[in-house]
Amino acid sequence: MMTEDEGWIAFALAQAQLAANQDEVPVGAIVIHEGQIVGMGYNQREQLNSPVAHAEIFAIQDAARHLGSWRLLDCVLYCTLEPCPMCLAACQQARVKEVVYGALDAKGGALSLGYRLNEDLRTNHRFTARYLETPACSQILKEFFGKKRSSK
Repeated sequence: MMTEDEGWIAFALAQAQLAANQDEVPVGAIVIHEGQIVGMGYNQREQLNSPVAHAEIFAIQDAARHLGSWRLLDCVLYCTLEPCPMCLAACQQARVKEVVYGALDAKGGALSLGYRLNEDLRTNHRFTARYLETPACSQILKEFFGKKRSSK
């Protein structure tokens, strides 16, 4: 039986699949508030030609519009890949309660690289971040990059 966290990660994974279908790096994110999805997003950097078009950014912006506030105090962000430093900072700025991610990013993930903005006592907001190992989140990335390498 699937846990609640695993269920939410599955919704984020569906967003990642939307990215993959558009030949974008398959990363997806959702924001949950009071047991409901209030924000969704997937990577669109290639499509929009924007370095900031990350799944987490879109999900946070969508949630803020939906809730009518930039303060996402009681919200949890679920994402398929460990957030980069920019996205972890966006979570801090949005005042999220927690971030849960399904795959590690040893070369680009803020937490793996030691940028623990979520725990920094010098900031005005702290939140938890949890790794929920989800093989499907790693697999979609491996398949995407495998196809990219084989087509060269």
